[in-house]
Amino acid sequence: MTDSTRTVFFKMDNVIQDYAWGSVTSIEQLFAIPNPDQKPQAEMWMGAHANGCSVITVNGEAVRLADFIATDPDAIIGAETQAKFAELPYLFKVLAAENALSVQVHPSKHQAEIGYAKEEKIGIARNAANRNYKDPNHKPELVFALTPYQAMNGFRQISEIVALFQALNLEVINDLVATLAANQTEAGLGDFFAAMLSLEGENKDAAVQGLLAYCDTNQDQPLFSLLLELATQYPGDIGLFAPLMLNVLTLQAGEAMFLSACTPHAYIKGTGLEIMANSDNVLRAGLTPKFMDVPELVANTEFTSMAVDQLLLAPTVAGGGLDYIVPVPDFKFSVYKQVDDLALQNTSAEILFAIDAPLTVTHHNGETLTIEKGQSVFIPAYAKSYSAHCDGMFARAYN
Repeated sequence: MTDSTRTVFFKMDNVIQDYAWGSVTSIEQLFAIPNPDQKPQAEMWMGAHANGCSVITVNGEAVRLADFIATDPDAIIGAETQAKFAELPYLFKVLAAENALSVQVHPSKHQAEIGYAKEEKIGIARNAANRNYKDPNHKPELVFALTPYQAMNGFRQISEIVALFQALNLEVINDLVATLAANQTEAGLGDFFAAMLSLEGENKDAAVQGLLAYCDTNQDQPLFSLLLELATQYPGDIGLFAPLMLNVLTLQAGEAMFLSACTPHAYIKGTGLEIMANSDNVLRAGLTPKFMDVPELVANTEFTSMAVDQLLLAPTVAGGGLDYIVPVPDFKFSVYKQVDDLALQNTSAEILFAIDAPLTVTHHNGETLTIEKGQSVFIPAYAKSYSAHCDGMFARAYN
């Protein structure tokens, strides 16, 4: 079968993960995707990841996307992608958070390869609770807000961290704060971060109780009001101090942000599109009942302050849409609005997601497909080009 006669558009049947922090209503309201059991609809996965692989129909039969790609990877994801990654190198998601996700850091590619090999050699089961590295890959991410989307990303300026902690004036951690105030460097911040996360027993309880007492008397300030809300979700958690160390911001619908490897971050509330490298590596730093390996976390964290006004990703207007340029080869992300017969070229496998209106794609071989909002289509590299019509918005994941 030649590329010109092969099917080029595959409507996707996607897994919805019901993680406890997910929203029961958001995905249903935005995309009219039924939720009869009223479970949390936390993440809809679009891709070939083993933990939630999309399904497509090939010659009348339901086939896992990963299995379809394996039949002819050079043609389906592109020879260059196959040579470099040997898989679809990205995972595309709708993420709907009702409660905060854990504060986390993702390792760099080099760190992940070393950590994965080490844990494989030791023989830690890949599904073990104390396993840090599920695969040898990095996990840079981009998030595009569909609703107001509150998150933490990167460290505040150290002077700002010092000021916030000095204002708390908590006897149990005042020595740590004084040490940071005297050494406002990346090394000093690293030591402070590790020491805070390592608090245990009575010291940890006293620190958290003191923090919440301060929040109670300052809840007219958004930061401390947020901390009280997080304390209802994660009572007694040392991660409640994270918003004092990390930038807190709210993306408005249509705004995007990149999350680099080795940078602490957390999603707090909201619904957005997320695209990431095809990895499941997470090192946790609080707001979680799960395993935390503080030495490994610190070894994988860059203690660099990030200016909050530079966290948003400004798009580039190109090819009839908005391109969000990221500094990694694993994925690209673009958004298009109200396009009529827009010609698009593809050299890699692509996933298109209809955000708020039907999307129709047409190929020069005569094939056409219309998907509704909340649905997605997989387009193999061998399509080479197609045209799109949409009276609303759609997103494009590719590499």
